[in-house]
Amino acid sequence: MKAHGIRCENDLKLAEGLLNDVLVQKTRADLDRMTEKGPMGVRRRLLSSSVRLSRGMSPSVHKMTDHCVQKLGVDIPLELYAYAGPQFNAACFKPEDGRLFIIFSSSLLEAFDENELMFVVGHELGHHVYQHHDIPVGYIATANQQVPASLALQLFAWTRYAEISADRAGAFCANDLSAVAQALFKLASGLTSERVVSFNLSEFLKQMGEMQAVDAEPGQGAPVEDWFSTHPFSPLRVKALQLFHQSGLMLNGGIEKAELEIGVQGMMGLMEPNYLEGRTEAAKIMRQLFIAGAIAVANARDGIGEKEKSVLKEFMGEAFSLEVLNVDKLIDTLPKRIRLVKQRASITQRMQVVRDLSVVARAEGGITDNELLVLYAIADGLEIPRSLVMHILDGDAGLD
Repeated sequence: MKAHGIRCENDLKLAEGLLNDVLVQKTRADLDRMTEKGPMGVRRRLLSSSVRLSRGMSPSVHKMTDHCVQKLGVDIPLELYAYAGPQFNAACFKPEDGRLFIIFSSSLLEAFDENELMFVVGHELGHHVYQHHDIPVGYIATANQQVPASLALQLFAWTRYAEISADRAGAFCANDLSAVAQALFKLASGLTSERVVSFNLSEFLKQMGEMQAVDAEPGQGAPVEDWFSTHPFSPLRVKALQLFHQSGLMLNGGIEKAELEIGVQGMMGLMEPNYLEGRTEAAKIMRQLFIAGAIAVANARDGIGEKEKSVLKEFMGEAFSLEVLNVDKLIDTLPKRIRLVKQRASITQRMQVVRDLSVVARAEGGITDNELLVLYAIADGLEIPRSLVMHILDGDAGLD
């Protein structure tokens, strides 16, 4: 398996779209003109503010790096640097003068064991391998220009998927899920002493399950600050890597890559805007589908019951009234609304609609065969696996 074969699909798709954006292209052209005048001075700054880790000074770190370079097919000279810092941190800089640079904080180098460091090195090299530096998010965000909200959301969503790809590159190099999870735990908590904490993977992942349970409640969803986060939550990253290790990319006979990607997209929905409150065209048509779908699901059980009406009000607000709607006409529009959402909404957004319709189906307690058939028809039309529907109906809004 080569490095490009494990890249997250949504990273690639979102990157392709961003590279065709006019504002992104303008920013890249401005940067190209700046570099034509000479190097940006990255190496000069590193040499003056940190310590270069030569092979003679740090043979063990270079040995790990050589392993990652070989695994990921990196073919550019690499320089390693360390700086004094209490925070666990590492970064890879865009190549300059034919060299690639990785810098580590001193605390990270001292606190991480060999496999944990291998994950970190592989992660940073992954950003280079997947050309993440080609989209200058920092320059776009800080330049003296108005960035449309839709583009900002797309940029930050892409950076989160880019981190998933880089995590896979690191995990591919380390080939040790326990070490990878512990590295992310250390990065998130800053804790390393066994006197204080004894790392437990299943306990750490409970945070993910609790976030999913909260977001599955009617009207809940990611707060605004999550939409503009550059990194996924650490438990989410570990859960995504657990799924990666269960896939055929890492395990003979493992799950298909398509199933892996759907699972990751479902998790990443925890950090995306709630379509019930969004003002985009995609959010509007998703709301329209949810209303028609919810009524079709509820109506499949001998008409719409009081509990189902109550759940719909929780989703749509107290002002929502079924009395003013033509139920039969709405149900007739369902196929058209499914087609529109399939065309204009991401798979993560489509999964959110299916999740919420499953909540409506469970409102009366249990689910009838007719309700299940309606849910399956909607999921099929949106190209969402039926297994996701069953997983939600079994009482867990997440993906194992």
